[in-house]
Amino acid sequence: MPKPIIDTDECTGCGICVDACPNDVLELIDDVSTVVNEEACTGCGACAEECPMEAIKIEEN
Repeated sequence: MPKPIIDTDECTGCGICVDACPNDVLELIDDVSTVVNEEACTGCGACAEECPMEAIKIEEN
């Protein structure tokens, strides 16, 4: 099952990844992108592609 890994040191809380995710996997919590629905992740990579800080990687389990 794929899951997004967020580098919280690099995340600026812009929310672009949250808007890009078609499955509502991410939310901004305390101005940091956070995985809130890991089971819904399909590994499409939209969040990682759109992140201007390159703070997201998709990890395969």
